Parts: sequence; C-alpha cells; structure tokens
Amino acid sequence: MRILYLLRHAKSAWDDPGIDDFDRALNKRGQRTTRLLAQFFEAEAIRPAMILCSPARRTRDTLGPLLPVFGEIPVIFDRRIYEAGWTTLRTVLKGLSDSADTALLIGHNPGLQQLALHLAREQANPLSARLAEKFPTGTLAVLASPAERWSEMNRGGCDLIKLVRPADLGDAAAD
Repeated sequence: MRILYLLRHAKSAWDDPGIDDFDRALNKRGQRTTRLLAQFFEAEAIRPAMILCSPARRTRDTLGPLLPVFGEIPVIFDRRIYEAGWTTLRTVLKGLSDSADTALLIGHNPGLQQLALHLAREQANPLSARLAEKFPTGTLAVLASPAERWSEMNRGGCDLIKLVRPADLGDAAAD
C-alpha cells in the first residue's frame, strides 16, 4: 500500500511586484495556515517516510512548520516540481525509492490538482467533486494505492481518502 500526500503551498504574498515568483514568501494568512497544517499532521499522526518539495520559497516556508512534527525525515528539494505539470510530477513520483511507502509532495497548482485528478479513481465520492472544483492554497489531498511500487501508480489507481482545505482546519479567512 502506498500513501501519497499532495500539499499545495500556503498563501503567498503578492505585495512586492519586484520579487521574482520563485522568491515569494508566505503572507500572514499563509503563515497561519502552515501552523494549522502542522497541528493537523500532528493530531492525525501523519508522518511520511520522505518529503519531495519544490525549492521555491513559498513551498519551503510551507514545509518549515511541519518539520518539527515529522522529526528526521529525508527531504528532497527538486527543481522539477516548481511550476510542473502533472506529467512531470508523475515522473518525479515514479522515481521514488520503493522502500518508502508514504511520501509528501509539496508543490504548486495547477500541476498538483491535475495530478490528484489523474491518479484518483473515478467514483461517486464527494471528495472527488470538491477536488475537481477547487484546490486552494494550503490544501492537502491524501491518496492511497494498492501499488507495490511508486512506478505502478497510474491513472485511476488511487482512492482519494482525504481532502483538507484551510477552511476545514478553522481558517475562516481561507479561500
């Protein structure tokens, strides 16, 4: 069984037009969301075996508050994740070591949402409808697959078992 956690970075700041997209930090709302996500991961006892993260500042800032919850977990900052489409993200996943049965991927939209939609089994699941509708910043999708290898995770081969948006965590200002 493989468990894949897909986390879109939290809300970033757009107040300085001179800052390159790659270097944008989280805004106050994004910082609040990361604290709520850390509490959620801790309460749910979620501890992935490895983390793949875009090296963009907003994804690194999203990861920061989660690290104390996870402890010593390998983190791979992979430039391919930045602004990647779902096919590139799938390629990154297929290259994971099969010794890790769980992985957290922190990245960007629209690639993350498209990857989740690609992997999720088509079913009458209210979570699937929510996923197709919107994947806001700070959202976590959890997919489970019976695949023995990461390379075997293909279209429709996963169950979408959880979709958590910042508003679900009590962030009333979330989109």
